[in-house]
Amino acid sequence: MPDQDYMNNVLVFDHPLIQHKIGKLRQKDTGPKEFRELVSEISLLEAYEATRDLPLEPVEIETPMATTTVYELAGKKLALVPILRAGLGMVDAWLSLIPNAKVGHLGVYRDHETLQAVEYFCKMPEDIEQRDVFLLDPMLATGVSALSGLEVLRKRGVKSIRFVCLIAARQGIKAVHEVYPEVPIYCAALDEVLNDQAYIVPGLGDAGDRLFGTK
Repeated sequence: MPDQDYMNNVLVFDHPLIQHKIGKLRQKDTGPKEFRELVSEISLLEAYEATRDLPLEPVEIETPMATTTVYELAGKKLALVPILRAGLGMVDAWLSLIPNAKVGHLGVYRDHETLQAVEYFCKMPEDIEQRDVFLLDPMLATGVSALSGLEVLRKRGVKSIRFVCLIAARQGIKAVHEVYPEVPIYCAALDEVLNDQAYIVPGLGDAGDRLFGTK
């Protein structure tokens, strides 16, 4: 695979509001309350962009003045699957736009010694295989957690998956696309490197700890 082929299915949002809020999110003195608000605001803007190509169908309605044709989502069943813990910070914003989406939960943490994913919880809608799924996690670092989430969904028969994060490292993108090249990746910022503890640099630190005020 040529060096840059793994970027072919990646969309980095360059909207000025997203970039402004990502800058605020990165700052080390941003406290948990503001951090949560920023994650939610960025997620809302990402959701707007990541759903841009959902199909529509014409529907005839009555306005107070006349009969007219409007457009509704074309029968798509959608689901959101946050990767716990940090993915929870993205869910409410998405639900504010797509209130009928079902929500699955996937608990995965990265072992700090082996850097491998450890799954500890999984609860999905019964009809998850019939839905278009948005897999949510603020950070795409090594790709280990994303790959674990994608494997869980594929084993349950999900055919349409999009991965949405806030900050992605090139290493993580490449790792995901080596296994799942068909899965689109949406991010608000693209960082170049990981440190020796597999954290994204410059990144923003541990998203879960900053969301919930833990260490």
